[in-house]
Amino acid sequence: MYFAALLARTDDGWEASDTELDEVETLDELAELARESAASDDDTVLVYVGQEGAWFGLVRVDGEDDPRVFVSDGTRAKRSAYGEILLTDELLGREPEAADALEQLDLDGTEDGPVEDDDSVSPDAVPSGPVGEAGLLADFGIDAVTVLKLTPDDALGDIADALGCAELLEAIR
Repeated sequence: MYFAALLARTDDGWEASDTELDEVETLDELAELARESAASDDDTVLVYVGQEGAWFGLVRVDGEDDPRVFVSDGTRAKRSAYGEILLTDELLGREPEAADALEQLDLDGTEDGPVEDDDSVSPDAVPSGPVGEAGLLADFGIDAVTVLKLTPDDALGDIADALGCAELLEAIR
């Protein structure tokens, strides 16, 4: 079971809402959805996406800044359409996929193509375990060590408790 929530920080405190991600296909679209939920252009919005018992992801959107992302388990998230939204090439430290077909051709001059080691890692491989910026909530009093210790079943509740908006969150669950 999946659950997605938006926690928006406003001048009056935190606001919580659940959200559907069926129309969201990219991290940019998710960030735009978060920005639309903000009361003002400068508000911080946290997006929580999680699969019960398997993984969770956090996306922090501060105004027009690039979103900051943390995923608790890259391998498990990769098996999910929602997880794939968060697992961008940038987050995984890969070069973005080339849009130009010429760049994808093997033009190194060898007849058989480049030699690959048997021990090489697939460029599509996703690390098992945490991926991304675990310190994205540090200025809210939730340090990286705490984020790394969160479990998929308790992460959203523990974060909401620390932010002081647990009651708001429970109202939307």
